[in-house]
Amino acid sequence: MRDFTIALYTKFLNVLSQQAYTFQTLSGFLKKPKEKVIILRNDVDKLPQNSLQFARIQNKMGIAGTYYFRVLPQSYNEKIIKEISELGHEIGYHYETMDTCKGNVDKAYEEFCRNLEKFREIASIVTICMHGSPFSKYDNRAIWEKYDYKKLEIIGEPYFDFDFNKVLYITDTGRRWNGNKVSIRDKVMQTSLQKQYHFKSTADIINKVDALPNQMMLTFHPQRWSNNYFEWFKELVIQSAKNQIKRVIVK
Repeated sequence: MRDFTIALYTKFLNVLSQQAYTFQTLSGFLKKPKEKVIILRNDVDKLPQNSLQFARIQNKMGIAGTYYFRVLPQSYNEKIIKEISELGHEIGYHYETMDTCKGNVDKAYEEFCRNLEKFREIASIVTICMHGSPFSKYDNRAIWEKYDYKKLEIIGEPYFDFDFNKVLYITDTGRRWNGNKVSIRDKVMQTSLQKQYHFKSTADIINKVDALPNQMMLTFHPQRWSNNYFEWFKELVIQSAKNQIKRVIVK
């Protein structure tokens, strides 16, 4: 079976459910973490209709996740954001204002606040997550070196508020599950827990599901997943090229 298809994604969730994992949003875990749990994060970098498809699949399975939307046109779609929220999922802001404001932290904060209020006109927003902006020299998390997002009634940001000594972080960044070496910012500290697990494919994770820890954050980019062969192949080519560029940047 080809990797990064909707069919395999659905199978993946079913396998995890069969292993007695429950699923929580990021805010749900921060408020009251369950013992054996998947924290289900979805970064909507583009193609929001793919995220809606994910949200509908999860809803049919009785699963709730968190969807982080950017403000840029390729991600932001009010109708889709509202529908995903109405399906019982959490909506979050996928911020990148240090990038869009060229490193000016005060302007970045002002823009962040405006965008946050824009999202809050559609759905309740209590968690945020930085967009990696891999080809930018600015780290969007740097805004919090001066400002405090918790003063904005934000309870959490995954790169600051989760203990990755206890929670295994797995992401499909770069359209691969072992992309840590080519990821610029979408990665966490390599704790002893993180170093224990390495996966080459979705099937690899499924085959090793019995050995997975009790608490995991799974980060998906729904744009990467498709049953349509043309869309699937296009994403494969684009991400492969981007990974080569990121590999050079990392080195």
